[in-house]
Amino acid sequence: MNYIKNPGSIESRSFEIIQEEIDRIRPGHEFKNEIDEMIIKRAIHTTADFEYLDILKISDKAVENIVEGLNNKASIYTDTNMALSGINKRLLDKIGCSYSCLVADPKVADLAKEKEITRSMAAVEIAAEKEGEKIFVFGNAPTAVYKAIELHNKGKLNAKAIIGVPVGFVGAADSKEELRKSDIENIVSVGRKGGSNLAAAIINAILYYYFR
Repeated sequence: MNYIKNPGSIESRSFEIIQEEIDRIRPGHEFKNEIDEMIIKRAIHTTADFEYLDILKISDKAVENIVEGLNNKASIYTDTNMALSGINKRLLDKIGCSYSCLVADPKVADLAKEKEITRSMAAVEIAAEKEGEKIFVFGNAPTAVYKAIELHNKGKLNAKAIIGVPVGFVGAADSKEELRKSDIENIVSVGRKGGSNLAAAIINAILYYYFR
């Protein structure tokens, strides 16, 4: 059997195929700018879903704010350990940014039980109490998106941006629409599609472009 074995070659060929398919289904398609292209192509690379050409929405200053936050050693908070595991921690360590998923923290469990809310919501509340700038990366929990918006509106979140791409049928699409309507800089997947793998891919695209 003859197949590509080198990891770098596999990735390079994958992106070549992505561009070939874009040329086929969208002749003459132009991305807004180079970083938007990198984010959207990496989303497609992760999901094999070309619908992200249309449904991945990046607010005007989302990338600028995320890069600024990363340069200022902002803390990254995810809503799942899966999203956290997919983020390139070597680059985050290199630039001095902390990262965590708080859903398994005992304080989060206690708060969720006390308030009768999801652990994802409680994790956002706990994160909001911590010092410094924050970047939230949500791929699974619509309730986390709603809670983040609520705390932002109260002036308690201190978020540079939110990557909000929860997947699912209950609250996923609606929470993302609320995030798009807010004044928080955001990257959102419109509709039901999304996921922890997508959330990690988006932040990785920015890390690879600016910090590799």
